[in-house]
Amino acid sequence: MTADRPIVVGTDGSPSALQAVSWAAKEAALRNAPLTVLTTTFVPGAYGFSVGLPPSFFEEEELEAKKRLARAAEVAADAVPGHSLEIHTVLGTETPAGELVERSKTARMVVVGANRQGIIERMFLGSVSSAVATHAHCPVAVIHGLPDTDITALAGPVVVGVDGSAHTEPAIAMAFEEAELRHTELVAVHAWSDVDLHLAFEGGTDPTWMQEVVKDETARLSERLAGHAEKYPDVKVRTVVVMDQPTHGLREEAENAQLLVVGSRGRGGFTSLLLGSTSRALMHSVNCPLLIVR
Repeated sequence: MTADRPIVVGTDGSPSALQAVSWAAKEAALRNAPLTVLTTTFVPGAYGFSVGLPPSFFEEEELEAKKRLARAAEVAADAVPGHSLEIHTVLGTETPAGELVERSKTARMVVVGANRQGIIERMFLGSVSSAVATHAHCPVAVIHGLPDTDITALAGPVVVGVDGSAHTEPAIAMAFEEAELRHTELVAVHAWSDVDLHLAFEGGTDPTWMQEVVKDETARLSERLAGHAEKYPDVKVRTVVVMDQPTHGLREEAENAQLLVVGSRGRGGFTSLLLGSTSRALMHSVNCPLLIVR
């Protein structure tokens, strides 16, 4: 049943990972969903360099991993005081990205932190957010907050990127759901060109045709949102149409947002390849949580 599908969050013990745990706990509480906290440990033969390492190395690594899980469980419980959040901890033995992608098959959302500072973290976990966002079977939230910022306390609207392609339909649906859960406004940003037309026509030109295009694109955006708006009548919607690259408008609106939602790929993307350029660029350039929806 959908109600039993957990929110899964990965942790490596770093401040960014614990921010992700705290955010995931609040998300689980909002949905009355269970929370699964996952970390990984070394096992003999893993990662291609463990030959000759003493058994004590793996014992110590397992002990540290269990400590990470215990600390993460405390952080999760503290994030939702008074809520009987169901928390499960999992100690995996595969690569972090592999474990999270596998868990994504039965999860409603996977949450990862994006800041990796230590050498071990960079070696094994630095690409986790990109790999999981690319290959996961469910939405992926990337937590990339500023140091000492309480991501879970962010106010402001939910922002969603709408490019007019079918890839953004699931993102729009989830953005409406997130806005309703948070009792906040939804800002739908539509960039109708993949290039900056202000630069293309710098030096002066008749703006009449451009105004007509903006008018038409605004109407199309409203039509695309209409069905979802009927399903969520309590969600106030504000539309923004920009003549610019999608990343620029989304970054600007995300500055005051509590969540940014985008599709995994946009116009003309190859569905079996990497993330679309917009979602990939935003992963490491916005400070609010980024939710990538396949």
